[in-house]
This record gives sequence, structure tokens and C-alpha cells, in this order.
Amino acid sequence: MPLGTQPATPRSSLLESIASPADLRQLDPSQLSQLADELRNFLISSVSRTGGHLSSNLGTIELTVALHYVFNTPEDRIVWDVGHQTYAHKVLTGRREAMAGLRQYHGISGFPRRSESDYDTFGTAHSSTSISAALGMAEAARMRGEDRRAIAVIGDGAMSAGMAFEALNNAGDMENLNLLVILNDNEMSISPPVGALNKHLSRLLSGKLYNGARKIGKRFLENLPPPVFELARRTEEHVKGMVMPGTMFEEFGFNYIGPIDGHDLESLLPTLQNLRTLKGPQLLHVITRKGQGYNLPEADPILYHGVSRFDHTAGIATGKDAKGGGKLTYTQVFGDWLCDMAAADERLVAITPAMREGSGMVRFAQEHPTRYYDVGIAEQHALTFGAGLACEGFKPVVAIYSTFLQRAYDQLIHDIALQNLPVMMAIDRAGLVGADGATHHGAFDISYLLCVPNLTIFCPADENECRQMLYTAYQHDGPTAVRYPRGSGLGVTPQAVMQTLPIGKGEIRRNGNRTALLAFGSMLGTALQVGEELDATVANMRFAKPIDRDLILRLAGTHDLLVSLEENATIGGAGSEIARVLHEAGKPTRLLQIGLPDRFIDHGDQAQLMAEIGLNAQAIRQRIEEAYQPNS
Repeated sequence: MPLGTQPATPRSSLLESIASPADLRQLDPSQLSQLADELRNFLISSVSRTGGHLSSNLGTIELTVALHYVFNTPEDRIVWDVGHQTYAHKVLTGRREAMAGLRQYHGISGFPRRSESDYDTFGTAHSSTSISAALGMAEAARMRGEDRRAIAVIGDGAMSAGMAFEALNNAGDMENLNLLVILNDNEMSISPPVGALNKHLSRLLSGKLYNGARKIGKRFLENLPPPVFELARRTEEHVKGMVMPGTMFEEFGFNYIGPIDGHDLESLLPTLQNLRTLKGPQLLHVITRKGQGYNLPEADPILYHGVSRFDHTAGIATGKDAKGGGKLTYTQVFGDWLCDMAAADERLVAITPAMREGSGMVRFAQEHPTRYYDVGIAEQHALTFGAGLACEGFKPVVAIYSTFLQRAYDQLIHDIALQNLPVMMAIDRAGLVGADGATHHGAFDISYLLCVPNLTIFCPADENECRQMLYTAYQHDGPTAVRYPRGSGLGVTPQAVMQTLPIGKGEIRRNGNRTALLAFGSMLGTALQVGEELDATVANMRFAKPIDRDLILRLAGTHDLLVSLEENATIGGAGSEIARVLHEAGKPTRLLQIGLPDRFIDHGDQAQLMAEIGLNAQAIRQRIEEAYQPNS
């Protein structure tokens, strides 16, 4: 019975006995449904206390149990795609108690990590990588003569990306591989799924008419003599190929099986057991439901996709009941600006690679449906699609996370910047993102954008500046990138009237002595705090490219020490650009570059992470004081 109205009190008579999949495989198959129920209750209770991804994990419980029961993990390799559906996998592989620290500072990750467990065979958090990785593992086993399987569990949203099809194309051309691809069709990714392929899959593969007729026909044909049954089976395959995507996968060289109910262990177990004996590339299509067994996420899987701590009996507060901090988030600032700008300019079109909710585009999609394009998990296509629109006089705005823009770097350079097209990139989650960790931190965008010709890089320091910079970038006749962090700003109310800012010009926010802090974007608030404590000058640099050369040289001429502050990798970042300006001008001014260190930063509370890496006010002040020591 669906949960949600009563407390989900974990029953652990079976679950507590499972320390590894080896223990799971000692159970009788008849016990697995009870284990799945206990696991579901445990996850609801656990995630409600820690936060994390909920809907997707409730939808893969039976599939996870069946995979670890049938396959000899970790000898058999499972690669999860995307990795936010692996909580049940973590619990069954010895991390049940560690779930209390899920996504918390020094706790376990919300995604698979090779350093965390032998059962996490491949680190995943970006989509559509599983088939490629599993194919590499399967080929390694073949080359070594090892009899083990590689399984890629990929969601229907992730299957929309080109990389998945590149891997399918490669796999189908390789012989004697023990590769199983499981298409987990839950009829939605983070945002509702888009694209012709997804619609075709959802409509045909889960159609009651087709599956009902198939079951009736099978019962009838099983009573026929073997030669007649075989002829009917072959005829069915040809007819199925007219309407079913199985033929498409078979053209790639895969043996297609399905669809089957991904919550029905009586179907999953024998199917997986049979597939384990087959050679060559196999593709199993399972139908699952996000939020399965818990009525709140079943009713609103998007709301319960990524959750903070909540009362699992009452559910997540929404509307007037939701608690807000009073400050706008940068994502909200962008969403409001996008709607205002679209009302003023019919040339504006908005593009997202499957991140409508996360990028703040829900309202725009409702108000301007004919100018809204969700292209699916296809970042490369998103940028080049925007470039094509720009060629025809439209003004594309591509809303994309910093970490996902990395996936479309060639398109940014070759298709947009080289042709100097007015495509605007609204880069959300620039800097540290907190609990999602290293795979999602926007740690590198200034570094990888600085070297691209024709590109202007905006670094807003507060909510109003973000709105005005979005407007300025939109008006600019060339490629632009406006990077802003996750979460709330400084509490500055955005002005309704939009004005263009002078490109490449910073501003002095505080006058002081000896030390000048040159802050980029989100670091301005911290810089002002340190400036007050040390009586230092504080500059809001505003632009990483073109950088304000005149301001830098003026500060270098009147201060003993310049300090660059950025929430980006120090190597190749904005501080490096300041160093280049000083070097070219022959200025011997001392420069202290402070930013993200040369390592991947783990997950945790953002304040804890900033303190750990030395980007909070106390650590910055200490480094400046040390710089003035005689031996520094």
C-alpha cells in the first residue's frame, strides 16, 4: 500500500541481516518482496532526515534487489546511469548505517564513487556514460578471458543523449561481449522527458493494447505444435518491428527483451537469470515508476526528485506553507528576467538541456511555450541549436549548469565563438554547489572560458547586478556567458528597470589602505567583510573577460598587495588574468591569488567547504596577514 499518510517505520528483520549482496543471495526468492518493502521504508525514513534524491531511488528498489540477487557482484560489474538512483544499491552493499551521513560533510556520496566501495564500479553523476563504461569493462573481461558480466542501468532520459547511442553503435559491432544494457523507463527524467524517441518508447512500449494482445496471443500459441509456434513467434517479431523500438536496438546489434514490469520480482528474477546465460549484447527494457510505493512522490515526482530534510508523514511544504529565507535565489532572478525580457523582445528564445526546474524556467515554459525548447540531455546539441537560431536573427538564451557546459565545449568554441554569434549562456551553479559534490561543482568555467576568443564573461555579485548583467549580455552582439552561483544572493532587491552596464569595467566598493581585494562575483560579500576587518580596498571586478585592465593597474600603483578572490579554480582563473595584466605592464606588484585549490572538492555544506578550502573570511584574512610577514 502506498505510504505517505502514516509514519514509515522501518521493519528490519530482513534488511538488518544484509551486510552485502552475498547475504542477499542467501535469501529465498519468496523473501525478496518483503526485503524490498523494508528497503523502501528505510529509504523514505533515511532520506527525509538527510535530504537527497528520493523519487528516482524509490523507483529502482526491486530492480536493485533483483540485480544483486541474480548477478555475482562485485565480480559482475553494475554501472548506474545516472548515479542518483543508487541509494538502495548503497544500502545492500554494506552502507546502511552510513546512509545517516548521506551527502553530508565527510559522509558518503549521493552518487557511486569507486573510492567508496568495490561495488561502485564506475563513478557516475553526469548522464549517458554507463553504456560506454560498461562496454569497456565487458571488453576487458573478454580480452582477459574472464567469465563476468557488465551491466549498464540507464534511464530513459539519459538514453536521449548522443553518447548513449555512440556506445550502442560501438557495442553492436563487437562480438562475444557479456554486456547487458537495462533501459529503466520511468517515463520521466528530472524534467518531463522530451523528444520523438522518448515519446515513441513511452507510447508503444507501455501501451496496454499491445501488451494485453501479446499476452493473450502467447497463451493461445503455446498450445500449438512446436513448428507452428515457432512460425508464429517469428511472425510476431516482424510485426512487432513495425511498431516497437526493439527493432531499432536490434539494428545496433542488441538482442532486445521487454518491456517488463520493473517492480514485479516474479518477472525480473527469471528474466535476469535467463539473460545472465546469454552471450553477446543484450538490452532489457523495464518499466518503473518514480516514487513507487510512497504516494507523495508518486503524485509529484519532480517535487520529490531532490529533497531537503522534510517530515515524511506530512510531506514537503509548498505554496504558503513553504518556509523561505526571504532572499531571492539567483535562479529565481534569472527566471524572472527571462520572462520580462521575452515580453519585451519577441526574438528571445530559451533553450535548456533537460533542466527546466533547476534552471528556473517553469514560468517561461508556461507563458511562452512556442519559444521554449527543452532539447533533452543533449548539451552539445543545445548550443549548436542555439547557434542555428542565432544565424537566423533570433536571440537564444541557453540556461545550463556550469558542470554541464563542460560537455559542450567544442560546440561553444567552434559553433558559437568562432562565428561570433550572439548566443547567451546563463550559467547556473557556478562555484561550489554543496551536497552534490565534485561532479556538480562549477569549479572550472572561468578557466575554460577565458581562453575562448570573442566571449564576454559576466560575474554578477548580487541579485540586482545579476539582472542587469543578464540584460547587458542579451543586448551584446556576440557570445556571452553570465555565471552565477547556486542559492541566494546578498539580499539586494533587483530593480525592475533594466540598464546596460559598461562591459569590462569594475567598480570600487570600499576604499582602504595597503591591500586591495579584487573580488569576482560571489566573493564580493566575503571581500567586503575582510575589507572592513583589515581596512582594505575592495573592488567588484564584475567581468572576468574583458577584465578591467585600467582598474587593476590603478590599484597596483596605490597598494602594496593585490588579492584576487574567485569561486573558481585558481589555475587559469581570473587571478591568472590579473597576473597576466601585471606582467605585461611590467608592474612588480605582489599578487595573492585565492580561489579553489587544485583538487576535486568533496560534498558537504557550502559554509563547511568554503572554510575547508580557505575561502571564508577568516582564512582569507589569515593569508593576507601572513603575506605581510617578513619571511613570506
